Amino acid sequence: MQQAYAALLDDLQERGLLDSTLVVCMSEFGRTPRLNKFQGRDHWAFGYSHAFAGAGVPGGQVVGRTDREGGYVIERPYLPDDVAATIYEKVGIDRSQPVYTPAKRPVFLAHHGQRIEELF
Repeated sequence: MQQAYAALLDDLQERGLLDSTLVVCMSEFGRTPRLNKFQGRDHWAFGYSHAFAGAGVPGGQVVGRTDREGGYVIERPYLPDDVAATIYEKVGIDRSQPVYTPAKRPVFLAHHGQRIEELF
């Protein structure tokens, strides 16, 4: 994964597209900080990582922190709504305006999320 992600960023940079493209690498969960009885790691929702690049995001920074085992967030926790708010604002979507379902019901995108200030 690391090699493919780096190759994608290099390719976008070489083609002059990285400044206008937001690249986000994320998953829906992390992995347990300790091995289970089968020497594997289970799904874990209390601490996980995302990587942002391009679209003017300054590189080389770490936002937030987990405990020593990587199990629980202890500094600057961000929720999925915050990540979504950051992505929407970075790509120019106005979260104050609703989108509408086929039944014409208004829905606000990441309405309560706060964008991750360190990315701008």
